Amino acid sequence: MADLKWPAAHTVALPKRGNQPQINLAVHEAGSGPAVVFCHGFPELAYSWRHQVPAVAAAGFRAIAPDQRGYGDSSAPPAVTDYGLTELTGDMVGLLDALKIERAVFVGHDWGGFVAWAMPVMHPERTAGVIGVCTPYIPFPPLSQMRAMVNGKDERIYILWFQEPGRAEAVMDPKARLIFDRLMRAPIDPAVATATMMASGELDMNPFRRIDELPAATPLIVTAEELDVYVKAFEKTGFRGGINWYRNIDRNGREHPEVGTKKLTLPCLMITADWDIALRPQMAAGMPALCSDLVMHNIAKAGHWVQQEFPNEVNEKIVGWLKHRFGN
Repeated sequence: MADLKWPAAHTVALPKRGNQPQINLAVHEAGSGPAVVFCHGFPELAYSWRHQVPAVAAAGFRAIAPDQRGYGDSSAPPAVTDYGLTELTGDMVGLLDALKIERAVFVGHDWGGFVAWAMPVMHPERTAGVIGVCTPYIPFPPLSQMRAMVNGKDERIYILWFQEPGRAEAVMDPKARLIFDRLMRAPIDPAVATATMMASGELDMNPFRRIDELPAATPLIVTAEELDVYVKAFEKTGFRGGINWYRNIDRNGREHPEVGTKKLTLPCLMITADWDIALRPQMAAGMPALCSDLVMHNIAKAGHWVQQEFPNEVNEKIVGWLKHRFGN
């Protein structure tokens, strides 16, 4: 029986690639069997999978959750160009190499979902299956499309506001506790959330810029101790590493246009969250045409942090699918 506790991290040194900087990842592992790698999003940590890793390990799998490049106790190289899909998927390949694993199922949430969905396109020989949590298999929208939504007022969409190095960090780094206190809360009805984003008469999708104005309107979905884990990590590192992922969006589209458009034939599971305002379930509508071996589930009234808000439901879907497709 696998240990049902969240495992402590150990450091994995990835094989050095060409002129790339040396990358070390802080990795949490539990269990044995077919490998399942969990890729977290922004602004998160491997800790976001604390409910899933023990459950997947107990079901007979080797569950692996790294703090990804730029986060927590993992390496955070200085250049913006160190955070593109080439580098991020390369880390996942390097992780498998270092752990002597041939292939893995990749599970991704938020930005980690884009990494997970890129794996069967860019590294098909290392990818056994993909599980998307909130993040569907789609191309990342180009910055020009977002800019048109706000008539060039970049500060109104956080992804655009992130593009200038240092600007977002100057606002966010001193406010880690407030940011996580406001983010890690139960969702509201998407219709209400949309009305709120249009309250000024113009679309505003940048909670980070105005974090001081956001009310603590719904209950926290994490305990005080869990909140502290995020706060302490980001007070130590700041937000630069994770924000740099966003600064490669257009580059990723240029270099890897097949990601999100190439048809996939490997086993895929898509879990949507009914009340996720950032990655709405409707965004996954085109996936059946692109994924020939696809199972989809929607979790009612769940928000963006669904694997932390509804861990039992998410675990049931993930473990059931893994056992059916990859169990002994």
